[in-house]
Amino acid sequence: MRALRWTALVLMVFGGALVARAGYLHAKAEVAGILIRQAWNETARTGQAKAPWPWADTHPVARMQIARIGYDEYVLEGASARVLAFGPARLLSSARPGAAGNLAIAGHRTSWFRPLEKLQAGDRISVEWYDETKRELKKREYTVEEIRIVEPADTELLGPTTEDALTLITCYPFGKSPKSPLRYIVRAAPE
Repeated sequence: MRALRWTALVLMVFGGALVARAGYLHAKAEVAGILIRQAWNETARTGQAKAPWPWADTHPVARMQIARIGYDEYVLEGASARVLAFGPARLLSSARPGAAGNLAIAGHRTSWFRPLEKLQAGDRISVEWYDETKRELKKREYTVEEIRIVEPADTELLGPTTEDALTLITCYPFGKSPKSPLRYIVRAAPE
């Protein structure tokens, strides 16, 4: 009987720790979202890139919206594993928002880019950024031209282009499956 009580106590403590950790991670994500939005608003107001928290190694560089599917997220600079935990991010090898070339943005299939599974050819994607040369917010509308599911080694759509393009990339299939052997790529052209 005594062993059963100890086992029950250990299981309760372990379960409580798991619940507390999940609550902590959820709260951390909510606070990070608020801080990222505030940093974007500060950048839009002053024109100066602002980190969302003092030790952040990134900052918001754009706001991306897809009205048909209710998508509205801030794009962070530098698509590293640590940055992607907080939102979609620009691949550093791609064009900057508003610059000529291919703007490539990555996001996780289980969170930030999960809504992309609802995208269709013809959908409009709006990207807003701060233009440092003109000292104002600018916006460019893109139209989804193609959606491809490719092998990870197929990086053709991620490379530089002579024409302006927006490329979104995430792992595939969507959802919580532990395996994501493919990539889901959306290519859009400016209107």
